[in-house]
Order: sequence, then C-alpha cells, then structure tokens
Amino acid sequence: MKDKILALEAKAMQLEPGQEKRTNWNEQVLDYANRFLEGLPEAPAFLDEDNKGEALLDFPIPENPVAIDKLIPLVEEAVDKPALNPASGKHLGYIPGGGVYPGALGDYMASVANNYAGIFYAGPGAVRMENMLIRWMAGFLGYPETALGNLASGGSIATLVAITTARDAVHLKAAMVENAVIYLTAQVHHCIHKAFRIAGMKESVFRAVPLNERFQMDTQYLRKQIQLDREAGLKPFMVIGTAGTTDTGAIDPLDEIADIAAENHIWFHVDAAYGGFFALVDNLKPKFKGIERSDSIVIDPHKGLFLPYGLGAVIIRDVPAQFRAHYYQANYMQDALPDSHEYSPADLSPELTKHFRGMRMWLPLQLFGVAAFRASLEEKALLCHYFYEEIQKKGFEVGPPPELSVMVFRFPGNDESNQQLLKYIQHDGRIFASSTTINGVFWIRLAVMSFRTHLKEIELALKLFGDAVEQLGMRK
Repeated sequence: MKDKILALEAKAMQLEPGQEKRTNWNEQVLDYANRFLEGLPEAPAFLDEDNKGEALLDFPIPENPVAIDKLIPLVEEAVDKPALNPASGKHLGYIPGGGVYPGALGDYMASVANNYAGIFYAGPGAVRMENMLIRWMAGFLGYPETALGNLASGGSIATLVAITTARDAVHLKAAMVENAVIYLTAQVHHCIHKAFRIAGMKESVFRAVPLNERFQMDTQYLRKQIQLDREAGLKPFMVIGTAGTTDTGAIDPLDEIADIAAENHIWFHVDAAYGGFFALVDNLKPKFKGIERSDSIVIDPHKGLFLPYGLGAVIIRDVPAQFRAHYYQANYMQDALPDSHEYSPADLSPELTKHFRGMRMWLPLQLFGVAAFRASLEEKALLCHYFYEEIQKKGFEVGPPPELSVMVFRFPGNDESNQQLLKYIQHDGRIFASSTTINGVFWIRLAVMSFRTHLKEIELALKLFGDAVEQLGMRK
C-alpha cells in the first residue's frame, strides 16, 4: 500500500508547482492583465458578434495539463471580448461593476492563503477584518456601534439574510405568512421578490405603494394602506424603502417611512445596494436622512466602492436576532463554538464555507484611502447631472433630475423609434447604455458608476446619441 501511496503522491505533487513555474504563470497572467488594462480606453464597451465564447468548447476539461500560453489567448478571445465589457469606463448601462486593481490583488492574497473566513476560531484575523468593514459601513450610515451584518456574494443574498432575520425576529410562523403584509414600490429590485419567495413568504400580501412624480414612494398612501390592512385583520410586517433605485436612481423619503414604520412597529428595510455609498459624499448625505432609523440595510461594495463583482453587504441593527435566525451547531464543529470576541459570519448568514471576501475590500481602502472613493462618487453624480443638462440640448426628453448617478431619457416619439436608437448605440459598441420601461413607456437609462468613467466618456456618449438621431433620421 505504501508503494501505491508514494506513486500517487508523485503524481499529485503536480498540484504544488515550484517557484519557477509559479513565476512563469504569474508573469504571463500579469502581462495579460496589463495589456487588458492598457487597452481599455480604446476597447469597445459592447461587442455584438455571433461568436459568443464558442471557442471554449474546443477546450474540454483535460486529463493532462495544458500550457498556460494556450489558455490566456483563449480567455482573451472567448471570455473577455464578447458582449459587455464590465471593466470599461464607457459601460453606462445597468449598474456598472467596478474592478479597482487592488481588489484583484486582495483576491489573489486571499486565495493563496485560503483563510477560512466563516468562523472566528478558524480565521480570527479574517473574521475581524470583515466585521471591521461591516462596522465601518454601519458607522457612516448612522447605525449604532452594536450593529453588524454580513459580507455576502451580492445584494441578493444580503437581502435574503435581512428578510430571514426580520421574519424570525417578529416570530412569523408558517401559519401567519398569508396574513403578513409587505409594502414596497414597483421600483424595488427583483431580488427582493426572489428573497421573499426563497424565505417561504411567497403567499404573503404584497402592497405595491404608488410612486410620486419623482418615482419615490407615496408615504401618504403607505400610511393609509397600513391602517386599512390592520382594520382588515392583516399583519403589516415590513416596509421596504430604496436609496437609489436601479431604474431611475430615485431615493424614497426614508425619514417619513421611518416615522410610519416606528408608529406601526413594522420592520423597516432599506435597499441601498446601488446608492448607499453616496452617503460618504458630504453634499449628498442629507438625501439619506432616515436610513439610520431602519432595521436593516443592503449595500453593495462591488457597486459603490468599485470593487470586483461578488461583494454585497447586509447591515442589521438587532444582531442577536440575526444570530438566532441563522445559527446552527454540528457535532463536528464543537471546537468552534460561538466566540465572545467576535460574531462568526457562518452564524449570521446561510453560508458556512465562504470566500474571504473582505480582503478585496480592505486592501483597496487601505491603499487608496476613503477620500479617493469619495471624490470618485461625487464625480459620478456630477457627470450624470451634466449629461442630464446636455442631452436636453440635443432634443431629448428626460425623466426627473438625477438624485445620484442614474437617469432616464428618450427622444420624442414612439417606443419603437427609441428601441431602434438604443440598438444602434449598442451595435456601434463604443459606449453601452441600457433601457427600462416605466408606466408602459420605454426609456433609455444612463448609469454612471464605473470608476473609469470621466468627462471624456460622457462627452462621447452625448456625441454618439446626437449622431445616432441624425443617422436614423429621427425628428421631433
């Protein structure tokens, strides 16, 4: 048996490459990364082509090693080039992802050391780092020092954590679900509906609160509807406000919603996945008044801090309630019982095994400092306002003035002509914009959220939309 073990060991040792091979791989990957980044200014934001990564099919999972100099060109052509380029500063659709360079270095360091960031007993440094980051976010959003939460893979899981915590905090049993009422608007992100379904609350009563002319929640209607529901024997359970909707960037009247929630003893959740980090900007912070009175917040560092995809956060005021909703103990984990020093992420979320996400956030904040992020956020808001003013000079209609860095606009005419206009822009590929439908009307969206988007990119977008109107022969 020993001979067989040693023979297998010799082959398995391929998984532990020596320094020379590691250096070669590092150099080739770094060379590609540098070429990719240096080529971004001229690269298209969207490449509309028929070959959508099909070259990958010629590389099935192999039995034997493939040289890295064959794999990097494959990744370049089949993975990084087709369709949307999330790293481009000309990506002005959806909510652009970030990708500040130290985030990649943080992921590299986290993966090499492979710290287990789920339990304090196993990785005290990793857990301390993640909890410090959560407390920092809680602090600038006005939450008490006792608040905590979780670093999740994104806003979807973060939202699920918040809803599960709220459900259990008010002792909402299965038999009570059909009488529980959730208040939200048509502008909430679809991950919220998905989270309620996964949390076993699909049969609850969902009240779509109307919007005002700025696409914000109508709080007078909310107050009246809660009263009507109480009189009907229903149980108002949760109201969801949004601090920066995906469609239009609107911020609901959070302070008024907080008043109503407090008066009626309703859990108040704020979706600040997109907009929350704008609270770091002094002249924008007043727009978030009331967020500090909520019970839970979702905020995405991979949006507002321009980090690589895969990092959302939930912040919870009542941490013991979060613990009770998520904590389970297995016999084989008896050595890692809850520690008095720090809450463990595995006890505060559905995840047990988890990536050490905190490093991709901590390293950029340390290397750049908060001031650089604050300046970039303020710049994005101003760029969106600039586009809002300038696009009107080209004959376009606009929605409400942007609260943050998202706005909607359209050329006078029917939906079909605006759809054709957007397709023309996307096929051109030099910039990427997206669309939405509000109250049955087709709108083009501009989302300025890439740290690489500056005045040059916005001027290009203005020019391309103006040129497209002429090329398509569109008239008012």
